[in-house]
Amino acid sequence: MSPSDIAQLILQRFGPHAVTASSLDTLHPWIAVPAAHWLEIAAFLRNDHQLQFDLLRCLTGLDYPDRRQLCAAYDLLSFDLGHELCIKVSVPRDHPEIPSVAHLWRAADWHERETFDLLGIRFTNHPDSVTDHLGTHPRRILLPDDWVGHPLRKDYAFPREYHGIPGSVELDWAQKSDYPK
Repeated sequence: MSPSDIAQLILQRFGPHAVTASSLDTLHPWIAVPAAHWLEIAAFLRNDHQLQFDLLRCLTGLDYPDRRQLCAAYDLLSFDLGHELCIKVSVPRDHPEIPSVAHLWRAADWHERETFDLLGIRFTNHPDSVTDHLGTHPRRILLPDDWVGHPLRKDYAFPREYHGIPGSVELDWAQKSDYPK
């Protein structure tokens, strides 16, 4: 089934507001869906007999500061039927929440944790969530619990040190007088 056919099935099932943007005639075809409809669309993609997207190959977090948005891009594949498609779900940077799909695709469990850790997208109802000073969110997977910020945001300022550990040896080298400038 072609990416255009898949987009048409989604539009037929969920209506004209289900697909907010698309790029279907590329090497990496994608459609964008609203976060408010993502959970029901994801279940449809996974369970519909014509689609059977049984593998979440990758979840990639994206930062678009000029649009004030964060995005989760889900690369889906159907082993049995041989088609694939990327679904993009964009949310505002100041309130980045997307429903978790870890109950549909097990790989989403760690992917969603990593995307929260590095970009700050909260995946609601994630099975491995914690509640702390940041609210309820997936448990961190790469960074310590007391880490401040999300390092893959384009406006992130990397700390000079963390608990006495230098943030970068390059900073120390650049301050030496014999360092080539």
